[in-house]
Amino acid sequence: MNNHEYLKAVTERLESVKSLGDKTIEQLDGGELNWRYNNASNSIAVIVKHMRGNMISRWTDVFTTDGEKPDRNRDSEFEDGQAAKEEVSEMWSEGWQVLFTALEGMDGSDMLKIVKIRGEGHTVMEALERQMSHYSYHVGQMVFAGKQIKGEDWQTLSIPKGESEEHFRKG
Repeated sequence: MNNHEYLKAVTERLESVKSLGDKTIEQLDGGELNWRYNNASNSIAVIVKHMRGNMISRWTDVFTTDGEKPDRNRDSEFEDGQAAKEEVSEMWSEGWQVLFTALEGMDGSDMLKIVKIRGEGHTVMEALERQMSHYSYHVGQMVFAGKQIKGEDWQTLSIPKGESEEHFRKG
């Protein structure tokens, strides 16, 4: 796989990760987006706030500034509050838009350029892998929380349990 193909593939994977989060947020109301299992847990609204902060910090001026911007207040991203569904959706969209705009401005030749995250040099490819892991981790938390909240009313985001054979038969 060449660097151009890699950029295309990682962009598609990130779009897929975003889609899982989109479908989770769509199923929940404002109160549910602010639910958390216990005091050690983060609500989906808090996870979205954190991801937004991370995406804006990492992908704004990616080639000219450190990915940990001095004006980012990471700790405040984890403060609970009661965010309305519209606010959560807006934060979610804003973060992803910054990331996808940065990716649209890249081509395969950028993959081996060095960018900084917290002063540490990474190739763009390494930075993308780092963030793919980070974003997937948090979207997985969101999906898990959504399942806990909705219970039997959860609309599955993949092949429903017990329906794999049917799914593959339909092709």
